[in-house]
Parts: sequence; C-alpha cells; structure tokens
Amino acid sequence: MPKLKSNRGAAKRFKRTASGSVKCNASHRRHILTKKSTKRKRQLRAPQRIHKSDVRAALRMIPYC
Repeated sequence: MPKLKSNRGAAKRFKRTASGSVKCNASHRRHILTKKSTKRKRQLRAPQRIHKSDVRAALRMIPYC
C-alpha cells in the first residue's frame, strides 16, 4: 500500500502529543492586540488541545506526525 500524504496545512498547525491527543496554537494573537488585555494575550500563548470531536479528522490529516 502506498504512503499516505499529509495535509500540509494541518501538518503546520497540529502536533501530536505523547498521549495521542492533538495540540495547536490559539487563534486571535496576530493583530489588533492593543484592545486585548495582557491576561488574555498571555493565556493565548499556551498550547491548546483541539476539541475531542475534531481529533479524528485532525489525525486523518496528519497520519505520520
């Protein structure tokens, strides 16, 4: 059977953790940061886990990551 291709957009956005869940970066940190509180921006720095309903789709897109 041939190798599966990774979805390149997903490969850049998602990483698999050792426990098998999928982490990603938070959104809303690119621009218009002046109106956002320091606390909100600091919390957006931390890696997020994707919702459990999206995990199956994400793992399909990154089969070898």
